[in-house]
Amino acid sequence: MAQTPTPHIGAQYGEIAETVLMAGDPLRAKFMAENYLENPVQFNNVRGMLGYTGTYQGKRVSVMGHGMGIPSIGIYTYELFNFYGVNTIVRIGSAGSYNLDLKLGDLVIAMGACTDSNYGAQFGLPGTFAPIANFDLLRAAVETCEKRGFRYKVGNILSSDAFYSDNPQTDRWVKMGVLAVEMEASALYMNAARAGKRALAICTISDHILTGEVTTAEERRTNFTQMMEVALSLV
Repeated sequence: MAQTPTPHIGAQYGEIAETVLMAGDPLRAKFMAENYLENPVQFNNVRGMLGYTGTYQGKRVSVMGHGMGIPSIGIYTYELFNFYGVNTIVRIGSAGSYNLDLKLGDLVIAMGACTDSNYGAQFGLPGTFAPIANFDLLRAAVETCEKRGFRYKVGNILSSDAFYSDNPQTDRWVKMGVLAVEMEASALYMNAARAGKRALAICTISDHILTGEVTTAEERRTNFTQMMEVALSLV
């Protein structure tokens, strides 16, 4: 297509599969390609945002980084949905727990994604848009977790614009039942809704906002394999 390559993705049309699994850290995408995909071929290295296409159990799939924050994932998922014919994007990311029952390494499957971002203002809606996951993907992810015995919760998360907030208001989100905080799912869900495509965010708890527990960057890159396996089961 004439619109590809895009300003941020160096692939030609057809080099990216209809299903893309995306991680904030492009090295997590590289890890997935090297450890799960058969015959992975790199299709992108623009700005270091690595992307690969290969097969998993005979099905074609792509894995790619999306960077940190709503503006970054907003750009990449828009281009994938609108210029590359991608139908399904599954985010596999990390999140900070707001829930005492969610421990380090547990999974959160985001039914909905609250946000403190102004990203949704571009759509000019006369109210507040509630970004939600594709139900078929969500149901299939839950079934995989149940089948494999993975610890998980389904519910609402917060996609925040600020990692280092000058005025953290964690308690307000906790009392509304929000399970965890990350920085991207809301934009992914909005872009999917606008494009008429499918999206789901599956996050691993990498740190606990209430207890102060944390994991290392290396652990987040290579140890969070359960969410990768759940995402691959959706291909």
